[in-house]
Amino acid sequence: MDWLFIERNIPLYIEATKLTLGIGALGVVLSVMIGFLCSMVRYYRVPVLNRVVGIYIELSRNTPLLIQLFFLYYGLPKIGIKLNAFVIAVIGLTFLGASYMSEAFRGGLEAVNKIQEESGLSIGLTKPQLMRYIILPQALAIAMPSVGANVIFLLKETSVFSAIALADLMFVAKDLIGMYYKTNEALFMLVVAYLIILLPISVIFSVLERKARYAGFGN
Repeated sequence: MDWLFIERNIPLYIEATKLTLGIGALGVVLSVMIGFLCSMVRYYRVPVLNRVVGIYIELSRNTPLLIQLFFLYYGLPKIGIKLNAFVIAVIGLTFLGASYMSEAFRGGLEAVNKIQEESGLSIGLTKPQLMRYIILPQALAIAMPSVGANVIFLLKETSVFSAIALADLMFVAKDLIGMYYKTNEALFMLVVAYLIILLPISVIFSVLERKARYAGFGN
């Protein structure tokens, strides 16, 4: 292992990590927001929109992110829509992530016992109050493990963005291997960089899951 080579190229990985985190953070936040809205549409079975959201979820979850990125990066310019690689990466990650988040939230919503809804209505709660005070807190606690797993999954999926010429972690690793043939060193730094990103997030969600579980069911 050439430690001098590793030390010399750490700044490249730091910059690539910043880019990867920027794309990942935006993609995750937008995925949560859009996914939650989609889950509400599915939960309440809103006419027309429910079918549209269902088609979107099946399309998104059953096509690889790389194919989606290629469509956005190479296909949209054919119809006059030109976006930079960063925006395309965020859109692609959001398109994929929102479908997974939607199903995670919908699973939490539908896991809440229907008798609690009936009890809330019987004591005079409106439907918005019922959702806010009874259904949503329990649904989020139930969905927390799935949401955490989806966040980690989406951050790992950022490794394909090198295919659209973004200088992310995978791009830097492949570039160094191609120029210097330092495969072990480049991959070692790649693994370390992803561990630095993903381990804290994994720990945070483990704590959140434990707190949500204790709040819902006690020790």
